[in-house]
Amino acid sequence: YYPPLIAILLTSCRTLNIAGYYHRHEESLDSMETTFRTAYQEKPFSIEFTSRSFNRVSLELITDTLTYIYEYQVGEPRLQDTLKKFGYDTSAIDYLIRVMQTHQCTWIDNLDYYTDTARHSVVYISLWPRRFNFAFVNKKYYILTYFQRPQYFDSEGRLLVGRRLRHIRKINGDVYHRINDRVCYTISDRFR
Repeated sequence: YYPPLIAILLTSCRTLNIAGYYHRHEESLDSMETTFRTAYQEKPFSIEFTSRSFNRVSLELITDTLTYIYEYQVGEPRLQDTLKKFGYDTSAIDYLIRVMQTHQCTWIDNLDYYTDTARHSVVYISLWPRRFNFAFVNKKYYILTYFQRPQYFDSEGRLLVGRRLRHIRKINGDVYHRINDRVCYTISDRFR
């Protein structure tokens, strides 16, 4: 009989209640989405943390002709120099990096999707909380998606293609569940 081993195995099966997490941190997460959406409209980019300690950050900077990917230590002066060189809003990106560290967000990006040939976009935020990083557990990412307009859901809270169509919408092969009319979540084995 090994009580410590049983305790480890039981806690390793815990999952994050992502809807509860969203509601506890709604103001901060919504602010992150708004800041990202505004800065992205000025100049497209994405941010990814490449280390589990959340001290290495990768920036994908999208220009008219090329996409540049840079990786830095958080706070490294070269990060600011690069953002200025490409004309990005340094204060918005600094804010996003700080908030992402706080919430243990591994990635934030804009994802385009189409309905009836109309282009729409969602802000895609991937979380991988350290406190749920246990041995013997498949790594899962908790993904929040922010839609620009209210969406339709079935009686089980699953995201639908549209009001009249009762087909479940999948994004990147994942089924999304309702948090509110504009915010959904899924649990995925990939962060993007």
